[in-house]
Amino acid sequence: MESYDVISPAFRSLVLSNVQVETLFTGTRWGEGPVWFGDAGCLVWSDIPNNRMLRWVEGVGVSIFRQPSNNANGNTRDLQGRLITCEHGGRRVTRTEYDGRITVIADSYKGKRLNSPNDVVVKSDGTIWFTDPPYGILTDYEGNRGDSELGVNYVFRFDPRTGELTPVADDFTKPNGLAFSPDESILYVSDTALSHDPKGAHHIRTLSVKDGERLAGGKVFVEVVPGMSDGFRLDEHGNVWTSAGDGVHCYSPHGELLGKIKIPEVVSNVTFGGPRKNRLFIAGATSLYAIYVACRGVQAP
Repeated sequence: MESYDVISPAFRSLVLSNVQVETLFTGTRWGEGPVWFGDAGCLVWSDIPNNRMLRWVEGVGVSIFRQPSNNANGNTRDLQGRLITCEHGGRRVTRTEYDGRITVIADSYKGKRLNSPNDVVVKSDGTIWFTDPPYGILTDYEGNRGDSELGVNYVFRFDPRTGELTPVADDFTKPNGLAFSPDESILYVSDTALSHDPKGAHHIRTLSVKDGERLAGGKVFVEVVPGMSDGFRLDEHGNVWTSAGDGVHCYSPHGELLGKIKIPEVVSNVTFGGPRKNRLFIAGATSLYAIYVACRGVQAP
């Protein structure tokens, strides 16, 4: 099967005509949060309902990275290469130290428990930005059913130097994926309210980063159809590669749909990896996929 749907001629310069999507693993209930470890040559990702994290190594296969995982969802790495994880079950963001110990980064705001941190990115100054929708407390399937103590679904910024946790956006219904532009002047954040409301949002918004720590604006960048933009990453040219209901969509920095990578199931999240950061790893609901592309990703260790 042809792996691509070329919508704009510009997409041809971003993909390779002689490669196909590879299926690396099948057996998750809802795969999420892929993160590449360049120094270890492996990919780690979450299987939220199965309460585990998996590790894939080229030529070796898949093994258990962590189980139980507190229904881990989104993952990234900090500037020291340590794993940063959003835990639905723990309603917290954690850091895995070099010796395997787990340090809690954030689990409450003003004395109230977080909802269920979902996705996370680290800025070049070391600050940690994450979304906090209620998905992990709505049912017992991807976390532990409970009430929102905050009553708001924030986007947060955590400064590890001061220990300060600050809301930077409060006008999303269900904030989900997020990523910075290559120059970090823009933070892209998706709203996936469509998941529980047929008239809900299913778009990505752009917010200007002011003084490196505040957000302004928030206009709609693109509406993703079919499905929603659960998670996404940017390449070196500023193009947005996002999950969707029919695979991976690639949008230009101006919001033009350039093309699609066809995946036979709903995609939840993606990340760039490999030694040259030119391999796109794709977390589908039940499987992990990968394809080589003709560009490199940003924010990939």
